[in-house]
Amino acid sequence: MTKSVATLPLGRKVALETYRLHRALQTRSHRLRYLFWECTLRCNLSCSHCGSDCISTSDVPDMALEEFLGVLDKICPSIDPAGTLIVITGGEPLVRQDLEVCGAAFRDRGFSWGMVTNGWAMTEERWIKLVDSGIKSLTVSFDGLEETHDDFRRRKGSWKRAARTLEFASATQGLTFDAMTSVTPRSLRELSEIRKILVEMGVKYWRLDMIFPKGRAKQHPELFLSDEQYVEMMEFLRETREQGQISAECGCDGYLGAYEGLVRDTPFFCRAGINIGSVLCDGSISACPSLRADYIQGNIRQDDFLDVWENRFQVMRNRNWAQSGSCQSCKDWKYCNGNGLHLRDEKSGELAFCHLERLEKGLSSSMAKDWYNL
Repeated sequence: MTKSVATLPLGRKVALETYRLHRALQTRSHRLRYLFWECTLRCNLSCSHCGSDCISTSDVPDMALEEFLGVLDKICPSIDPAGTLIVITGGEPLVRQDLEVCGAAFRDRGFSWGMVTNGWAMTEERWIKLVDSGIKSLTVSFDGLEETHDDFRRRKGSWKRAARTLEFASATQGLTFDAMTSVTPRSLRELSEIRKILVEMGVKYWRLDMIFPKGRAKQHPELFLSDEQYVEMMEFLRETREQGQISAECGCDGYLGAYEGLVRDTPFFCRAGINIGSVLCDGSISACPSLRADYIQGNIRQDDFLDVWENRFQVMRNRNWAQSGSCQSCKDWKYCNGNGLHLRDEKSGELAFCHLERLEKGLSSSMAKDWYNL
């Protein structure tokens, strides 16, 4: 009989208990540390999994820089800009021709800033301008070997441009950056080769995520890992971390039971609405942009962002409402608090799928039993 993945070794259980207290303190203070700006819903790719369903044109116009700066100017007296990172996202930020102007404006107000990009529109000239405007962090989507990535991103040549962007980043001092891979059954078979390529490029940080069923991804069930493949991904991460050639970790998708402490640096913590806020392209005030419209708390065109942040995010900071359905009797609830909010059903609030449950199912297979030595 396979022992439960929820049966934690004593050392890691103590670590999770300690981190639970840290999470409670963070929730109580809810200091804004990451402010995402969805600057556009336009994109130069049409990726199979896009949670925002972005296309080359959008009925929602790009948000004017001056409008977002108005938010920053109002919150600056109440927060320390040096302690809050602005992350520009989309859509694809590079479709904006004023991106460097935006970054310089953030820098001049004392904020560090970064962005998430597919790299398609990156050139050496553009990169130099971004560095000059103060970019400090970068995430580049890198989703497989060349053919797999191009098919996934639905545009030939996208892999080469993503790789070129990573090479620019590797050659830049003072920049924190990572490659992010959305793992599918197809790219799962390529992870060892991807790792080799990233190490050769000089990439030091690599994040692996599962695809979750939102936006366009709902129409592509072939992109989702099986339970056994999910375990295989965890085992690959554990092996990679033990090798030490590149710092790899699982994204913040959900609670991973006994894999906590083995496949990422810190235990699971959904920081949406706790340390993470966002301003969406239409002015909506939310938390992690992955939540999309599910947890909108206001709009900067009618509401004061700081007032909303302080007084309207209780649904994210007290998650007792989520202890229902399969979560109601789960012995790991106190470590998980209902998983990532982006994985809860948009209408009912019920959990769409549970990582812990998937891992236990995957580990019950004969192949997984051979791996399981947590």
